[in-house]
Amino acid sequence: MKPDTDACLQFGSSPVAPVSVDAAERTLPPMVELRGVRRTFGSEVALAGVDLSVSRGRVMALLGPNGAGKTTLVRILAGLLRPDSGAVSIGGIDALREPRSLRRAIGLSGQFTAIDELLSGRENLELVAQLHHLGRRETRQRARAALNRFGLCEVADRQAKTYSGGLLRRLDLALSLVARPLLLVLDEPTTGLDPHSRLDLWALLEELVADGTTLLLTTQYLEEADRLGHEIAVLDQGQVVAEGSAAELKARAGGDLIELHASTEEDFDRARTALIGAQPDLFAEPSRCLLRLPAKDGSSTLSEILRILDGAGVAIEDIALRRPSLDDVFLALTGHAAKRGPAEA
Repeated sequence: MKPDTDACLQFGSSPVAPVSVDAAERTLPPMVELRGVRRTFGSEVALAGVDLSVSRGRVMALLGPNGAGKTTLVRILAGLLRPDSGAVSIGGIDALREPRSLRRAIGLSGQFTAIDELLSGRENLELVAQLHHLGRRETRQRARAALNRFGLCEVADRQAKTYSGGLLRRLDLALSLVARPLLLVLDEPTTGLDPHSRLDLWALLEELVADGTTLLLTTQYLEEADRLGHEIAVLDQGQVVAEGSAAELKARAGGDLIELHASTEEDFDRARTALIGAQPDLFAEPSRCLLRLPAKDGSSTLSEILRILDGAGVAIEDIALRRPSLDDVFLALTGHAAKRGPAEA
């Protein structure tokens, strides 16, 4: 079947194009409000009273290690799981009292794509539109608009099983927006993507948000939260341990940081011994020492540390003065770095 490329050339004001959020709309109540949301599985506490608010047309990034409660929270937002207690509102819809209305208000892209790989991209889009009880003409219009918006026109009529990982993720996002949801929820959307596809997807998400999409994003990638999130909520052991912009959270890490790498394990031990008495905020890991320093004293302290290490006969491989990262925030707030690994169960 020949791709309907002519229909893809003009996007215009499409049914899947998010509506821009103006200043007046930003005065409206938040798109998402969670109050005291708690959920347990037997004796295990997945969420321990989460409070969270997401403004319209903004991005909230939920940052946390495996087991922090991110996926449990996403399942509650999507109406797939009921909390034990608490309140959930999306676009003014009470998620617990109006589950059907909630599902119509949510677009969800999970950790694994919800795509029938035996169908083409166009057929997948039309199928989802039909499941939302759209008419034949509207179904075709929305599928065409989505193919254009997500750069899928050239592969529209190929079976999805022939798509690359990046194309599959684009199609999955397109499927989640066909019904024009109030909120798009992405659960670790770039897990498993190669660096080029990840950057490509980030750019696409930035375009959607610029057009007015409200986005709630869970991620283990610190750079993803840093780049996309207007606000970042840090989850650890089922609780929000910090919330704010990336700059605000980094400020909580305590100013400039000096990071040094020792040449050998023996040098590492000597460096730690030599510095621990001089620097109260010393975090040490194999082959790495991290010192937290007052923001205005970074360069002078760096000179002093070099003098101490030279006097102790320590051979260092690298030393640098830098601003805190979100990983440093995690370390400061939770006592451990953000873990990276397989997606949360």
